[in-house]
Amino acid sequence: MGCDRAASVGLALLTLAVGCTKPAPPVGKPISIAVPLGLPPLPVPADNPLTAETIALGEKLFFSPLLSVGGSISCASCHDPAKAFSDGRRVSVGVGGKLGRRNAPALVNAAYNKVQFRDGRAASLEAQASEPMLNPVEMAHTLEGVERRCGESAELRPMFAAAFGTASATMARISYALAAYERTLLRGNSPFDRYFYGGDKSALSESAQRGLKLFRPNCAVCHAIGAKYALFTDHQFHNLGAGMNAEGELADLGRYAVTKRDGDQGEFRTPSLRNVAETAPYMHDGSLKTLKEVVDFYVGGGNSNPYRDQLIRPLTGLTARDKADLVAFLESLTGEK
Repeated sequence: MGCDRAASVGLALLTLAVGCTKPAPPVGKPISIAVPLGLPPLPVPADNPLTAETIALGEKLFFSPLLSVGGSISCASCHDPAKAFSDGRRVSVGVGGKLGRRNAPALVNAAYNKVQFRDGRAASLEAQASEPMLNPVEMAHTLEGVERRCGESAELRPMFAAAFGTASATMARISYALAAYERTLLRGNSPFDRYFYGGDKSALSESAQRGLKLFRPNCAVCHAIGAKYALFTDHQFHNLGAGMNAEGELADLGRYAVTKRDGDQGEFRTPSLRNVAETAPYMHDGSLKTLKEVVDFYVGGGNSNPYRDQLIRPLTGLTARDKADLVAFLESLTGEK
């Protein structure tokens, strides 16, 4: 069945995420990416192997304003490399200064996410890539407009040919190239990694070491630390009570908007904590400005609501030094490029 380009925006964003059909595989020689200390082997889909050409094309597209209507913003406008590919704003700002509803998630190590977006509505990086381009609050473009502008670019046409064999700039190819580049945005070999996995007992400050001892029986329930690597996420969805309005109601239904399951109200994907010190503000609505505020929020057990996750509970007995130690540990998760 062909694409229905007159479909609703929500359906279009999903069905057109990789265009009407998947592209033919890249024509270049597949390459492997050496992952830094603390990360597992890099998952790469069989239909989009990493090549030097697709990565180069994806990087060019990521920083290109051609993907937005009017050419005013790029993917990097909301995913700044200097901020672990987040943007430092409470919520993202789109074309014409339009404000989004949610804080931009960091793209560092997004290759390991089981699903993409805070509500998990995209199954892969390939499926995620086109939604911001077509979202009227973000880049506000059209499928035809993106393909036309990329196809007319004298700089991009030879890059598409090198990556896929011909110069055709389809949305599917654009999405696959962006996904290939985003899989290279890896951060590891942090002070925590060198201490925990590398055996360097001098890599962590005494404060961060104390913070780790507090973190593991409490926070690691959702932000998991494994024996060989740590992604600091359970890949699940949880309701913390974040983002309540003045009436004490959930202002954003989160995962529920995707699944329509009553129990999913207010649930959001557990983010990785790697490089978290670079990605303020925090929570899906950007309501917490500092890591200290985040620690205080969790120590208090989040906000009560009918759907709050049973794993969220107050952490009683923590001193001011304990909280500072937890912040020191979180700061030790900043990895190298």
